[in-house]
Amino acid sequence: MEESRKQPKRALYNKYDREELQKRLDAEDFTRRTVSFYRYVIIENVEEMRDRLYAMWDDLNCLGRIYIAREGINAQMNVPEHNWEAFVKQLYAIEQFANVPFKIAVEDDGKSFLKLAVKVRNQIVADGLPETEYDVTNVGRHLTAQEWNELMESGESIVVDMRNHYETEIGHFEGAVLPDAETFREELPEVLDKLKGQEDKPILLYCTGGIRCEKTSAYLKHHGFENVNQLHGGIIDYARQIKEQELPNKFRGKNFVFDDRLGEHISEEVISKCHQCGKPSDTHTNCKNVACNLLFIQCEECAAENEGTCSNECQDIIHLPEEEQEVIRKQWAKEGRTKKRYSKPC
Repeated sequence: MEESRKQPKRALYNKYDREELQKRLDAEDFTRRTVSFYRYVIIENVEEMRDRLYAMWDDLNCLGRIYIAREGINAQMNVPEHNWEAFVKQLYAIEQFANVPFKIAVEDDGKSFLKLAVKVRNQIVADGLPETEYDVTNVGRHLTAQEWNELMESGESIVVDMRNHYETEIGHFEGAVLPDAETFREELPEVLDKLKGQEDKPILLYCTGGIRCEKTSAYLKHHGFENVNQLHGGIIDYARQIKEQELPNKFRGKNFVFDDRLGEHISEEVISKCHQCGKPSDTHTNCKNVACNLLFIQCEECAAENEGTCSNECQDIIHLPEEEQEVIRKQWAKEGRTKKRYSKPC
């Protein structure tokens, strides 16, 4: 008994820096499967569930970013192929997540995440809404890719993109309403305003994997919209279905994803432009000046010329000694310049 008390408590968090994590990932001699899933379900003890999932997935060498809240789970992660069956079996053994549907990445090199992070949040998707503004048990009709295409072709539906402007810039469905918002919180009231007076028309909602549409459909139904539909599994599963069933592809361009890939092609079209030179490009990158970290679109030529930075100022900064860069990071943080920001096209 005394011996067991001396055992160190297991660390339920990552202990390595990015460089070490990258070396470990590059040295792997097996493949990984990138997967995303979500479920709205009441979780009574969120902290306990968080620790349970972290320990379970750490044992299986899974990597990813997972949010847990009282209202459910939102996960983007990768799983070693040789541990996939164990991953599914263990997750489905948890009552709240039994038979949760998975969305598998269509373009996947297994390098989507470097570490495992399971974080507790107030909501799995931040919306800023009081609970009286929606009922997640009263959501829209879920559509297959074929049903989605048919309703789009009918010409009677209004297609609404429930993603942020930097996501829609590189890819979207033909003729979709594209809100000019940087956060889901900003987007909900904007969409409601754009759709006013059209409560009786068929509304087609879509997003990356379906989770934002789930809440949006409940929000619109709460505000009097009668015919609300959502793309089941989002763009990720739409890409899988049209490929397997040889269906027409109504999506133009690239799907933004929230991992180190920052995107996967759904069609071969490039519908966006480099934010620095204006040439066709759909490659997002974060400015190499860590103090800046601006997310923007940069073509290969500009990436080489500007060394992966967004401005002359940032390019100068990355050549300073590390001690000076650290001073700048602290100063920019003090000035509020390190908040997550996104570049818009000129």
